[in-house]
Amino acid sequence: MTAAPIDRRAASKQRSHRAIVDAAAALIRETGGAGFTVDELAARADVSRRTVFNHFASVEDIVTAVCVDVLGAVVDDLAADAPDAPASDASLLDELAEALRSADLVTPLSYLTRVVGARGARTSPGQALLVLRAAADVSDRLAERLARRHPEIDRFDVDVLVASLMGGLAAVHRRWAEQTGASDDDASRLVWTALVDRMIESHRAAASHGPHHH
Repeated sequence: MTAAPIDRRAASKQRSHRAIVDAAAALIRETGGAGFTVDELAARADVSRRTVFNHFASVEDIVTAVCVDVLGAVVDDLAADAPDAPASDASLLDELAEALRSADLVTPLSYLTRVVGARGARTSPGQALLVLRAAADVSDRLAERLARRHPEIDRFDVDVLVASLMGGLAAVHRRWAEQTGASDDDASRLVWTALVDRMIESHRAAASHGPHHH
């Protein structure tokens, strides 16, 4: 009968973790970046400074958790909206393409780009690493969901396609941020959509000229 206290402790730990991430997201929204102190964060989350460091090694780790949260919500939307039809590799690309086109990635990416301070300045290796860590976590979740929905497709092929599209999205993000200053408005969305379409057509062209065609 020792399970109950452990469960309670785990639930309490989960609540603290959630409170810290939510507080960080609120502070980032208010300040337009990650320029808050651990003391400010602890006060907002209503936890001790020590509790913050029990959960996260650094403010960078906390920002990464917020990034993963924001992108994760988009992935959950992608997975919920995608159709449940049987798929080939080709139609899996179409499914992912449609999901990427319909998802509002501009709002979270505008927010993330501001958080890591990339707007109007060269991204530092540490900042780039934050976005990569968030994207890697999200890629795994997206591949997992697609693989569950399409057991007829080899998991390796799903992983490769998702990784390839995520790599393409990184290039789209870089060009979009250069052209729009990572702004969150209609003009910025038009640029984003055009770049995503261009990236998907590149994938389609590469697939049709792949190793099966000599």
